[in-house]
Amino acid sequence: MDARTIAPPAFTAGLELDGLAALVRGYTVEIASRNGTSQGSGVVWHGDGLIVTNAHVVRDARPMVALGGVGEFEGRVVARDARRDLALVSIDASGLTAAPVGDAESLRAGSLVLALGHPLGVANALSMGVVHAVTTVRGMPRYIAADVRLAPGNSGGPLVDTAGRVVGINAMIVGGLGVAIPSSVVRGFLRDAARSGAVSFASPLAA
Repeated sequence: MDARTIAPPAFTAGLELDGLAALVRGYTVEIASRNGTSQGSGVVWHGDGLIVTNAHVVRDARPMVALGGVGEFEGRVVARDARRDLALVSIDASGLTAAPVGDAESLRAGSLVLALGHPLGVANALSMGVVHAVTTVRGMPRYIAADVRLAPGNSGGPLVDTAGRVVGINAMIVGGLGVAIPSSVVRGFLRDAARSGAVSFASPLAA
């Protein structure tokens, strides 16, 4: 079962925050250099060890990936797109909890979102805010701007809706707002990675 088709638990907007945080922690990883310096966060996109993060997070071809309750792994960067600021990291693991993926196109100004990551060395920090705007190009989402508190270390981590579904990958701070790459752009990146042969199991995720 892939990250796109996994049905999220039957949570609603009234889900208690601690339950939502626990759900998101289950598929959020910390990415560090081989010397142990934290570089950012990532999202388990496939249970067989495919991690999505920002291109600017993976400065090493073999970053270290830590997933709470599971362990630490040596990762391998298998695809990288600096233009979209996305990268895929593969780890030797299976049976991981893959993120349920939401629909970025459904977001509107005022939609409630949450971000989880490892900012400034603080593990699993959660912040909440509302969407300010979803920038589109030819009708397709390209960036999500929200007033969530981000800091170095949040990059590559998930922006989620109130059901815990990933709607974006946090990338940067612009004008005090957090900016995320929409899930639809991530799917396009996965399709390209599959077509290039960089990964053999991305096709069903990216359709």
